[in-house]
Amino acid sequence: MATSSLLPLHLPTRPSAVKASAAASSLAAAAPTPQSLEESFGRKGLRFAADPATGAPTAELSVRNGSSLQLRLADGLVTSYRPKVYWKDDGCREVLHTVACAGAGGEVKGGVGLALSEVSSSGAAESLLVGSEWSVVDADSDSYDAVQVELGCTKGSGTLEVTYVVTLYPLSMATAVMVKNNGKKPVSLTSAMLSHIKFDKRRGTAVEGLRGCPYCSHPPPTAGFALLTPAEAMKREDGGWFGGGGGEEPRQGVWTVEDNLYTILKKKVSRVYAAPPEERKKRIYSTAPSKFTTIDQNSGLGFRVVRMGYEDMYLCSPGEMYKKFGKDYFLCTGTASMLVPVVVNPGEEWRAAQVIEHDNL
Repeated sequence: MATSSLLPLHLPTRPSAVKASAAASSLAAAAPTPQSLEESFGRKGLRFAADPATGAPTAELSVRNGSSLQLRLADGLVTSYRPKVYWKDDGCREVLHTVACAGAGGEVKGGVGLALSEVSSSGAAESLLVGSEWSVVDADSDSYDAVQVELGCTKGSGTLEVTYVVTLYPLSMATAVMVKNNGKKPVSLTSAMLSHIKFDKRRGTAVEGLRGCPYCSHPPPTAGFALLTPAEAMKREDGGWFGGGGGEEPRQGVWTVEDNLYTILKKKVSRVYAAPPEERKKRIYSTAPSKFTTIDQNSGLGFRVVRMGYEDMYLCSPGEMYKKFGKDYFLCTGTASMLVPVVVNPGEEWRAAQVIEHDNL
């Protein structure tokens, strides 16, 4: 499916928001039940249910060809994406790697989620999403081939309005973020859409499409849903930390260029592919590729990760540490603006999105 056809799916006029978090104030409406959400927003291809493990409200999206997606409403985490990739049987396969945390009420981590932080004048970043009270703002579908859920929250006494939109299509899923500055001062933001993509085996895991792009070692943004913490992602493996091409991984802040057509990800890496910040001061510079493709030699499947509005591509492989999170190998990857904060002036809106698409059929 062409990327240009993916966003936006036009939403109807917004109804009153329905809160998806149990942390509502005494003046706000009580936390909704799946039944009340179903009555307000349910439609063909979209139903609301309680998560079997935690009881949290969840949106279940599906389209005509059988592809499906599950969205945890309290924090906007996509916990399952099962696109149709084979013609035989039901033909659907789980793409995302998730883990149920022990001692946390069975809460799931991994999947696809949003990281969004405000950067202070001192350079310190503070998450805008920790403790956020997300609301189901709207939903839409075209009955057969597209289903969309819109979540929203406000921060800083209403000065920042954050909208998060998740859309399912027959051959892709898209996540989009919109931040509107209703305040009187500019705000600086960093953000990423982190996706934990599952692979059959550690050997044969790679990506294609980053050749010729500069990169440096860099920790991922802090995110409560991420499987690896920034410290774990940057920790060197015993015997040396090796990149996909077989050479030693550069130290943080040291830039190099991807020389390989296929970036092999058997070893542990944590990288950001982007134009170096110093290059961006020039009038003309080369940006990071707008997309790359994951390669799973064992399953024969590939998925394109497409960036819109973001400037960077983040890529992390856990190496030997994957065993901590089950038997399946995985990558934590996604589109981001991590190195240079995005400045949103008063009255302006910033938008960015990520698409995971495929043509395996």
